[in-house]
Amino acid sequence: MSTLIVPHTVPPVSDDCEQLRKAFSGWGTNEGLIISVLAHRNAAQRKLIRETYYEAYGEDLLKELDRELSNDFERVVLHWTLGPSERDAVLANEAAKKWTSSNQVLMEIACTRSSNELLHVRQAYHARYKKSLEEDVAQHTTGDFRKLLFPLVCSYRYEGAEVNMTLAKTEAKLIHEKISKKAYSDEDIIRVISTRSKAQINATVNEYKNAFGNDINKDLKADPKDEFLSLLRATVKCLTRPDKYFEKVLRLAINKRGTDEGALTRVVTTRAEVDMKIIKDEYQQRNSIPLETAIAKDTHGDYEDMLLALIGHKED
Repeated sequence: MSTLIVPHTVPPVSDDCEQLRKAFSGWGTNEGLIISVLAHRNAAQRKLIRETYYEAYGEDLLKELDRELSNDFERVVLHWTLGPSERDAVLANEAAKKWTSSNQVLMEIACTRSSNELLHVRQAYHARYKKSLEEDVAQHTTGDFRKLLFPLVCSYRYEGAEVNMTLAKTEAKLIHEKISKKAYSDEDIIRVISTRSKAQINATVNEYKNAFGNDINKDLKADPKDEFLSLLRATVKCLTRPDKYFEKVLRLAINKRGTDEGALTRVVTTRAEVDMKIIKDEYQQRNSIPLETAIAKDTHGDYEDMLLALIGHKED
């Protein structure tokens, strides 16, 4: 499911550090050399590179990259070089500080990471910012958004495959009653979405459609301009079909006037080692063109090269 291409024989970490040091030397930065190393190492290898680089040269690799690079290329390289939990902590901090569409990122992280991964994100957030993610979400979100986001980021879901079908039928009926009354932020809906296992939520969603004829998300489109309903629909999709959720994020990021580089960078760097192959397949099926082609049309230079490397594109 990962699209990351790591060489069969990985050079010694000391060689990787030497190559990166070489890329920073002289009158210009060798961006291609940086891509050739970092875009082809997994999270554990990148962590070791950072540690070894500091031991060898007394410099923080992330600070070196920050000094040498700029713009979208800098962001994609820095985000990729971070460990998964650190990266999510940075993304969550950016999102928690302002209420814009980027706050969907908080929901995305909470719903598409495993329970242990989300716990590690909260730990990384605490270590980096000296306060809790929960604190920032409570402080910087309001109303229905806080009612949904706070329990999502605090969640520690059961990860097993077992499903209680009686409960699924009961909760499907309960959710339908709340939606019929337009009680979209009712505590029962929030409780089911924020506490049940993903397998259980999938069963509930299926029971809802079987019993009432519509997908839950179709019934949650009562007011397409309602931002809370939009977030609620995205939450359900994240929990049940993350591949479709990320395909849509990429489609909207690429297929509009002016590329949303923030969303494009976020999805590629967070999913390349997880399920990007599935997302790519979904993208091609939905849009009739490969994701590589869409990215190449909408980006350029080193930024394009880094993105294409991470999604597994091989040059002819």
